Amino acid sequence: MEMMEQRAILVGVNLNGQKDFEYSMEELVNLTEACEVEVVGAITQNLHRVNSSHFIGTGKIEEVKNLVEYKEANVVIFNDQLSPSQLRNLERDMDCKVIDRTILILDIFAHRAKTKEAQLQVEVAKLQYMLPRLVGLRESLGRQSGGVGTNKGAGEKQLELDRRRIEENISVLNKELELLVAHRQTQRKQRKKNAIPVVSLVGYTNAGKSSIMNALIKMFHPTAEKQVLEKDMLFATLETSVRNIPLPDKKEFLLTDTVGFVSKLPHHLVKAFRSTLEEVVEADLLIHVVDFSNPDHEQQMEITEQTLSEIGIKGIPTIFAYNKADLTDLEIPQVNRGSVYMSAKTKAGLEELIEQIRAQIFTDYIRCEMLIPFDQGQLVSFFNENGHITETEYEESGYRIKLECKKADYEKYNRYVIQPD
Repeated sequence: MEMMEQRAILVGVNLNGQKDFEYSMEELVNLTEACEVEVVGAITQNLHRVNSSHFIGTGKIEEVKNLVEYKEANVVIFNDQLSPSQLRNLERDMDCKVIDRTILILDIFAHRAKTKEAQLQVEVAKLQYMLPRLVGLRESLGRQSGGVGTNKGAGEKQLELDRRRIEENISVLNKELELLVAHRQTQRKQRKKNAIPVVSLVGYTNAGKSSIMNALIKMFHPTAEKQVLEKDMLFATLETSVRNIPLPDKKEFLLTDTVGFVSKLPHHLVKAFRSTLEEVVEADLLIHVVDFSNPDHEQQMEITEQTLSEIGIKGIPTIFAYNKADLTDLEIPQVNRGSVYMSAKTKAGLEELIEQIRAQIFTDYIRCEMLIPFDQGQLVSFFNENGHITETEYEESGYRIKLECKKADYEKYNRYVIQPD
Protein backbone atom coordinates (compact mmCIF):
# COMPACT_ATOMS: atom_id res chain seq x y z
CA MET A 1 0.00 0.00 0.00
CA GLU A 2 1.43 3.39 -0.96
CA MET A 3 2.10 5.51 2.09
CA MET A 4 0.41 8.88 2.18
CA GLU A 5 2.93 11.72 2.09
CA GLN A 6 3.13 13.26 5.55
CA ARG A 7 2.70 17.00 6.08
CA ALA A 8 3.18 18.33 9.59
CA ILE A 9 2.14 21.33 11.66
CA LEU A 10 4.55 21.90 14.57
CA VAL A 11 3.31 23.17 17.93
CA GLY A 12 5.56 24.66 20.58
CA VAL A 13 4.85 26.06 24.04
CA ASN A 14 7.28 28.59 25.46
CA LEU A 15 6.96 28.10 29.21
CA ASN A 16 7.92 31.20 31.19
CA GLY A 17 10.17 32.63 28.45
CA GLN A 18 12.75 29.84 27.96
CA LYS A 19 15.87 31.34 26.37
CA ASP A 20 16.44 28.34 24.08
CA PHE A 21 12.82 28.07 22.91
CA GLU A 22 13.40 29.28 19.33
CA TYR A 23 16.39 27.02 19.00
CA SER A 24 14.46 23.94 20.19
CA MET A 25 11.74 24.72 17.60
CA GLU A 26 14.41 24.84 14.86
CA GLU A 27 15.66 21.52 16.15
CA LEU A 28 12.11 20.12 15.93
CA VAL A 29 12.02 21.11 12.23
CA ASN A 30 15.29 19.20 11.67
CA LEU A 31 14.02 16.16 13.59
CA THR A 32 10.78 16.16 11.59
CA GLU A 33 12.66 16.42 8.30
CA ALA A 34 14.97 13.61 9.42
CA CYS A 35 11.79 11.47 9.47
CA GLU A 36 11.10 12.53 5.87
CA VAL A 37 8.03 14.49 6.94
CA GLU A 38 7.42 17.90 5.36
CA VAL A 39 6.91 20.81 7.77
CA VAL A 40 4.12 23.00 6.36
CA GLY A 41 3.48 25.31 9.33
CA ALA A 42 4.18 26.08 12.98
CA ILE A 43 2.21 27.59 15.86
CA THR A 44 3.65 28.68 19.19
CA GLN A 45 2.13 29.84 22.46
CA ASN A 46 3.62 31.57 25.52
CA LEU A 47 2.28 30.11 28.76
CA HIS A 48 3.08 30.27 32.48
CA ARG A 49 1.87 26.71 32.88
CA VAL A 50 0.63 24.05 30.47
CA ASN A 51 -3.02 23.13 30.14
CA SER A 52 -3.33 19.81 31.99
CA SER A 53 -5.98 18.36 29.67
CA HIS A 54 -4.73 19.56 26.24
CA PHE A 55 -1.24 21.05 26.88
CA ILE A 56 -2.31 24.21 24.93
CA GLY A 57 -5.29 26.53 25.44
CA THR A 58 -8.66 25.96 23.74
CA GLY A 59 -8.18 28.99 21.44
CA LYS A 60 -4.89 27.55 20.20
CA ILE A 61 -6.50 24.17 19.51
CA GLU A 62 -8.92 25.91 17.10
CA GLU A 63 -6.00 27.78 15.52
CA VAL A 64 -4.03 24.54 14.98
CA LYS A 65 -7.14 22.79 13.62
CA ASN A 66 -7.73 25.60 11.09
CA LEU A 67 -4.07 25.56 10.01
CA VAL A 68 -4.20 21.77 9.55
CA GLU A 69 -7.16 22.18 7.20
CA TYR A 70 -5.70 25.19 5.38
CA LYS A 71 -2.29 23.55 4.82
CA GLU A 72 -3.78 20.09 4.18
CA ALA A 73 -1.60 18.66 6.93
CA ASN A 74 -2.15 15.17 8.32
CA VAL A 75 -0.04 15.17 11.48
CA VAL A 76 0.51 17.60 14.37
CA ILE A 77 3.85 17.36 16.19
CA PHE A 78 4.33 18.84 19.67
CA ASN A 79 7.76 20.06 20.83
CA ASP A 80 7.28 18.49 24.30
CA GLN A 81 6.35 15.12 25.67
CA LEU A 82 2.56 14.77 26.02
CA SER A 83 0.83 12.77 28.72
CA PRO A 84 -1.44 9.86 27.64
CA SER A 85 -4.62 11.87 28.36
CA GLN A 86 -3.34 14.99 26.55
CA LEU A 87 -2.54 12.84 23.52
CA ARG A 88 -6.06 11.31 23.58
CA ASN A 89 -7.85 14.65 24.04
CA LEU A 90 -5.87 16.42 21.31
CA GLU A 91 -6.44 13.66 18.76
CA ARG A 92 -10.16 13.61 19.56
CA ASP A 93 -10.60 17.39 19.35
CA MET A 94 -8.37 17.99 16.34
CA ASP A 95 -9.51 14.86 14.52
CA CYS A 96 -5.93 14.40 13.37
CA LYS A 97 -2.92 12.27 14.23
CA VAL A 98 -0.88 13.87 17.06
CA ILE A 99 2.61 12.88 18.15
CA ASP A 100 5.23 14.46 20.41
CA ARG A 101 8.96 15.14 20.28
CA THR A 102 9.75 11.91 22.17
CA ILE A 103 8.09 9.56 19.68
CA LEU A 104 9.70 11.52 16.83
CA ILE A 105 13.20 10.91 18.24
CA LEU A 106 12.34 7.29 19.03
CA ASP A 107 11.23 6.87 15.43
CA ILE A 108 14.51 8.25 14.05
CA PHE A 109 16.44 5.98 16.41
CA ALA A 110 14.37 2.96 15.32
CA HIS A 111 15.32 3.58 11.68
CA ARG A 112 18.99 4.30 12.37
CA ALA A 113 19.71 1.45 14.81
CA LYS A 114 21.88 -1.14 13.05
CA THR A 115 23.42 -3.32 15.75
CA LYS A 116 21.49 -5.78 17.89
CA GLU A 117 22.19 -3.76 21.04
CA ALA A 118 20.98 -0.44 19.59
CA GLN A 119 17.85 -2.13 18.19
CA LEU A 120 17.04 -3.67 21.57
CA GLN A 121 17.61 -0.36 23.36
CA VAL A 122 15.27 1.49 20.99
CA GLU A 123 12.66 -1.27 21.22
CA VAL A 124 12.66 -1.16 25.04
CA ALA A 125 12.44 2.65 25.02
CA LYS A 126 9.52 2.55 22.54
CA LEU A 127 7.60 -0.05 24.53
CA GLN A 128 8.12 1.86 27.79
CA TYR A 129 6.87 5.02 26.11
CA MET A 130 3.84 3.23 24.63
CA LEU A 131 2.79 1.37 27.75
CA PRO A 132 0.86 4.19 29.48
CA ARG A 133 -0.41 5.47 26.11
CA LEU A 134 -1.94 2.25 24.81
CA VAL A 135 -5.57 3.43 24.93
CA GLY A 136 -4.94 6.68 23.05
CA LEU A 137 -2.66 5.08 20.52
CA ARG A 138 -5.18 2.30 19.85
CA GLU A 139 -7.92 4.85 19.20
CA SER A 140 -5.73 6.77 16.78
CA LEU A 141 -4.90 3.65 14.78
CA GLY A 142 -8.27 3.90 13.09
CA ARG A 143 -7.06 7.13 11.48
CA GLN A 144 -3.49 6.25 10.63
CA SER A 145 -1.51 3.62 8.80
CA GLY A 146 2.24 3.80 8.60
CA GLY A 147 4.32 6.92 8.96
CA VAL A 148 6.05 8.65 11.82
CA GLY A 149 5.59 7.12 15.24
CA THR A 150 4.13 3.80 14.08
CA ASN A 151 7.25 1.99 12.91
CA LYS A 152 5.67 1.10 9.59
CA GLY A 153 3.29 -1.76 10.31
CA ALA A 154 5.14 -3.31 13.24
CA GLY A 155 3.61 -0.56 15.38
CA GLU A 156 0.05 -1.76 14.74
CA LYS A 157 0.88 -5.29 15.87
CA GLN A 158 2.56 -4.04 19.03
CA LEU A 159 -0.37 -1.83 19.92
CA GLU A 160 -2.67 -4.85 19.80
CA LEU A 161 -0.66 -6.42 22.60
CA ASP A 162 -2.17 -5.95 26.00
CA ARG A 163 -0.28 -4.30 28.85
CA ARG A 164 0.94 -7.60 30.29
CA ARG A 165 2.31 -8.80 26.97
CA ILE A 166 4.22 -5.54 26.55
CA GLU A 167 5.60 -5.76 30.07
CA GLU A 168 6.71 -9.35 29.42
CA ASN A 169 8.28 -8.19 26.18
CA ILE A 170 10.21 -5.41 27.97
CA SER A 171 11.44 -7.92 30.53
CA VAL A 172 12.68 -10.38 27.83
CA LEU A 173 14.40 -7.59 25.88
CA ASN A 174 16.06 -6.26 29.05
CA LYS A 175 17.49 -9.73 29.77
CA GLU A 176 18.93 -9.88 26.24
CA LEU A 177 20.39 -6.40 26.75
CA GLU A 178 21.98 -7.41 30.05
CA LEU A 179 23.89 -10.20 28.26
CA LEU A 180 25.15 -7.76 25.62
CA VAL A 181 26.12 -5.23 28.29
CA ALA A 182 28.00 -7.94 30.25
CA HIS A 183 29.88 -8.84 27.05
CA ARG A 184 30.77 -5.18 26.49
CA GLN A 185 32.02 -4.89 30.09
CA THR A 186 34.24 -7.96 29.58
CA GLN A 187 35.71 -6.30 26.48
CA ARG A 188 36.32 -3.11 28.46
CA LYS A 189 38.03 -5.02 31.30
CA GLN A 190 40.30 -6.64 28.71
CA ARG A 191 41.19 -3.22 27.31
CA LYS A 192 41.93 -1.91 30.80
CA LYS A 193 44.21 -4.92 31.33
CA ASN A 194 46.05 -4.08 28.12
CA ALA A 195 46.35 -0.53 29.49
CA ILE A 196 45.51 1.10 26.15
CA PRO A 197 44.17 4.63 26.79
CA VAL A 198 40.61 5.31 25.59
CA VAL A 199 39.66 8.60 23.92
CA SER A 200 35.93 9.27 23.37
CA LEU A 201 34.41 11.64 20.83
CA VAL A 202 31.31 13.35 22.24
CA GLY A 203 29.18 16.22 21.01
CA TYR A 204 25.95 17.45 19.55
CA THR A 205 24.50 15.36 16.73
CA ASN A 206 25.94 16.23 13.30
CA ALA A 207 28.95 18.15 14.71
CA GLY A 208 31.36 15.92 12.75
CA LYS A 209 32.44 13.22 15.27
CA SER A 210 32.42 10.44 12.67
CA SER A 211 34.26 12.66 10.15
CA ILE A 212 37.04 13.27 12.68
CA MET A 213 37.20 9.57 13.49
CA ASN A 214 37.47 8.64 9.81
CA ALA A 215 40.12 11.31 9.16
CA LEU A 216 42.26 9.93 12.02
CA ILE A 217 41.79 6.33 10.83
CA LYS A 218 42.92 7.37 7.33
CA MET A 219 45.95 9.17 8.76
CA PHE A 220 47.28 6.22 10.75
CA HIS A 221 45.56 3.24 9.12
CA PRO A 222 45.60 4.16 5.42
CA THR A 223 44.87 0.60 4.27
CA ALA A 224 42.26 -0.21 6.92
CA GLU A 225 38.69 -0.77 5.83
CA LYS A 226 37.42 0.55 9.12
CA GLN A 227 35.59 3.71 8.20
CA VAL A 228 32.49 4.59 10.20
CA LEU A 229 29.29 6.01 8.69
CA GLU A 230 29.41 9.78 8.27
CA LYS A 231 26.44 11.65 6.89
CA ASP A 232 25.19 15.20 7.12
CA MET A 233 22.11 14.29 9.13
CA LEU A 234 20.85 14.02 12.69
CA PHE A 235 21.73 10.81 14.52
CA ALA A 236 23.74 9.25 11.69
CA THR A 237 25.64 7.24 14.34
CA LEU A 238 23.74 5.31 17.01
CA GLU A 239 26.27 2.63 17.80
CA THR A 240 29.52 3.11 19.62
CA SER A 241 32.35 2.43 17.18
CA VAL A 242 35.75 1.59 18.66
CA ARG A 243 38.89 1.87 16.51
CA ASN A 244 42.55 1.42 17.37
CA ILE A 245 44.77 4.37 16.38
CA PRO A 246 48.45 3.29 16.16
CA LEU A 247 50.86 6.24 16.18
CA PRO A 248 54.24 6.11 14.38
CA ASP A 249 56.22 5.98 17.66
CA LYS A 250 54.61 2.71 18.83
CA LYS A 251 52.10 4.47 21.08
CA GLU A 252 48.46 3.68 20.50
CA PHE A 253 45.03 4.62 21.79
CA LEU A 254 41.45 3.51 21.25
CA LEU A 255 39.09 6.06 19.74
CA THR A 256 35.35 5.67 20.37
CA ASP A 257 32.55 7.48 18.55
CA THR A 258 29.20 7.80 20.34
CA VAL A 259 25.60 8.84 19.65
CA GLY A 260 25.19 12.62 19.31
CA PHE A 261 22.98 14.60 21.67
CA VAL A 262 19.97 16.89 21.15
CA SER A 263 18.07 19.00 23.65
CA LYS A 264 15.16 17.31 25.44
CA LEU A 265 16.60 13.88 24.62
CA PRO A 266 13.78 11.61 25.87
CA HIS A 267 14.37 10.20 29.34
CA HIS A 268 13.64 6.67 28.07
CA LEU A 269 16.44 7.02 25.56
CA VAL A 270 19.02 8.48 27.92
CA LYS A 271 18.25 5.51 30.18
CA ALA A 272 18.20 2.99 27.34
CA PHE A 273 21.47 4.21 25.85
CA ARG A 274 23.27 4.37 29.15
CA SER A 275 25.05 1.09 28.42
CA THR A 276 26.31 2.39 25.06
CA LEU A 277 27.36 5.65 26.68
CA GLU A 278 29.23 3.78 29.42
CA GLU A 279 32.08 3.70 26.90
CA VAL A 280 32.35 7.41 27.61
CA VAL A 281 32.34 6.91 31.40
CA GLU A 282 35.41 4.68 31.05
CA ALA A 283 37.30 7.13 28.81
CA ASP A 284 40.65 8.61 29.81
CA LEU A 285 39.99 11.67 27.66
CA LEU A 286 36.98 13.27 25.94
CA ILE A 287 37.11 15.17 22.67
CA HIS A 288 34.08 17.47 22.68
CA VAL A 289 33.40 18.03 18.97
CA VAL A 290 31.66 21.33 18.18
CA ASP A 291 30.27 22.50 14.82
CA PHE A 292 31.97 25.90 15.00
CA SER A 293 30.21 27.07 11.81
CA ASN A 294 26.79 26.73 13.47
CA PRO A 295 25.55 30.05 14.93
CA ASP A 296 24.00 28.10 17.82
CA HIS A 297 27.17 26.15 18.67
CA GLU A 298 27.35 27.52 22.22
CA GLN A 299 23.86 26.21 22.97
CA GLN A 300 24.78 22.86 21.43
CA MET A 301 27.82 22.70 23.73
CA GLU A 302 25.59 23.37 26.76
CA ILE A 303 23.18 20.61 25.69
CA THR A 304 26.07 18.13 25.33
CA GLU A 305 27.53 19.03 28.73
CA GLN A 306 24.12 18.81 30.38
CA THR A 307 23.45 15.35 28.86
CA LEU A 308 26.91 14.09 29.89
CA SER A 309 26.23 15.29 33.41
CA GLU A 310 22.80 13.50 33.39
CA ILE A 311 24.46 10.17 32.60
CA GLY A 312 27.01 10.70 35.34
CA ILE A 313 30.04 11.81 33.32
CA LYS A 314 32.04 14.36 35.27
CA GLY A 315 35.69 15.19 35.77
CA ILE A 316 37.15 13.53 32.65
CA PRO A 317 39.83 15.73 30.98
CA THR A 318 38.39 17.29 27.79
CA ILE A 319 39.81 18.74 24.57
CA PHE A 320 37.47 20.96 22.53
CA ALA A 321 37.64 20.28 18.78
CA TYR A 322 35.98 23.23 17.01
CA ASN A 323 35.25 21.45 13.73
CA LYS A 324 34.01 22.93 10.41
CA ALA A 325 36.03 26.10 11.20
CA ASP A 326 36.93 26.21 7.48
CA LEU A 327 33.38 27.52 6.93
CA THR A 328 34.14 30.58 9.10
CA ASP A 329 36.52 33.53 8.68
CA LEU A 330 38.97 32.10 11.19
CA GLU A 331 42.44 31.13 9.99
CA ILE A 332 42.98 27.46 10.78
CA PRO A 333 44.48 25.40 12.27
CA GLN A 334 44.66 27.22 15.60
CA VAL A 335 45.32 25.89 19.07
CA ASN A 336 44.28 27.77 22.16
CA ARG A 337 44.55 26.26 25.67
CA GLY A 338 43.13 22.79 25.05
CA SER A 339 40.96 23.90 22.10
CA VAL A 340 41.76 23.07 18.47
CA TYR A 341 40.09 25.04 15.66
CA MET A 342 40.09 22.64 12.73
CA SER A 343 38.33 20.99 9.81
CA ALA A 344 38.04 17.21 9.48
CA LYS A 345 36.97 17.69 5.86
CA THR A 346 40.07 19.64 4.75
CA LYS A 347 42.33 17.81 7.27
CA ALA A 348 43.47 21.16 8.74
CA GLY A 349 44.23 20.77 12.45
CA LEU A 350 44.37 16.96 12.62
CA GLU A 351 48.08 16.96 13.53
CA GLU A 352 47.40 19.59 16.19
CA LEU A 353 44.54 17.51 17.59
CA ILE A 354 46.80 14.45 17.81
CA GLU A 355 49.44 16.53 19.64
CA GLN A 356 46.82 17.65 22.17
CA ILE A 357 45.69 14.02 22.63
CA ARG A 358 49.30 12.89 23.11
CA ALA A 359 49.96 15.57 25.74
CA GLN A 360 46.93 14.41 27.74
CA ILE A 361 47.10 10.61 27.58
CA PHE A 362 50.75 9.67 27.34
CA THR A 363 51.83 11.21 30.61
CA ASP A 364 53.36 8.02 32.04
CA TYR A 365 56.15 7.79 29.44
CA ILE A 366 59.80 8.39 30.31
CA ARG A 367 62.69 9.30 28.01
CA CYS A 368 65.92 7.60 29.03
CA GLU A 369 69.13 5.91 27.92
CA MET A 370 69.92 2.24 28.58
CA LEU A 371 72.91 -0.07 28.15
CA ILE A 372 71.64 -3.57 27.44
CA PRO A 373 74.10 -6.51 27.51
CA PHE A 374 74.44 -8.46 24.25
CA ASP A 375 73.06 -11.60 25.89
CA GLN A 376 69.85 -9.65 26.72
CA GLY A 377 69.22 -8.84 23.03
CA GLN A 378 65.56 -9.83 23.41
CA LEU A 379 65.10 -6.66 25.50
CA VAL A 380 65.99 -4.49 22.50
CA SER A 381 63.25 -6.34 20.57
CA PHE A 382 60.89 -5.78 23.52
CA PHE A 383 61.50 -2.02 23.51
CA ASN A 384 61.17 -1.93 19.74
CA GLU A 385 57.70 -3.42 20.17
CA ASN A 386 56.59 -1.64 23.35
CA GLY A 387 58.52 1.62 23.31
CA HIS A 388 60.12 3.99 20.86
CA ILE A 389 63.90 3.64 20.28
CA THR A 390 65.35 6.80 18.74
CA GLU A 391 69.04 5.85 18.67
CA THR A 392 71.10 2.63 18.88
CA GLU A 393 74.91 2.39 19.34
CA TYR A 394 77.07 -0.71 19.77
CA GLU A 395 79.56 -0.56 22.63
CA GLU A 396 81.95 -3.19 24.03
CA SER A 397 79.57 -4.22 26.77
CA GLY A 398 76.28 -4.09 24.84
CA TYR A 399 73.63 -2.05 23.02
CA ARG A 400 73.39 1.60 24.05
CA ILE A 401 69.87 2.82 23.23
CA LYS A 402 68.01 6.11 23.60
CA LEU A 403 64.31 5.50 23.99
CA GLU A 404 60.93 6.52 25.33
CA CYS A 405 59.03 3.84 27.25
CA LYS A 406 56.21 3.33 29.73
CA LYS A 407 57.02 4.21 33.32
CA ALA A 408 56.21 0.62 34.38
CA ASP A 409 58.77 -0.79 31.90
CA TYR A 410 61.32 1.84 32.96
CA GLU A 411 60.96 0.74 36.59
CA LYS A 412 61.09 -2.97 35.68
CA TYR A 413 64.37 -2.64 33.72
CA ASN A 414 65.82 0.21 35.81
CA ARG A 415 69.11 -1.69 36.31
CA TYR A 416 70.03 -1.07 32.65
CA VAL A 417 69.33 2.68 32.79
CA ILE A 418 72.34 4.95 32.33
CA GLN A 419 71.96 7.72 34.87
CA PRO A 420 72.83 11.14 33.49
CA ASP A 421 76.00 12.70 34.93
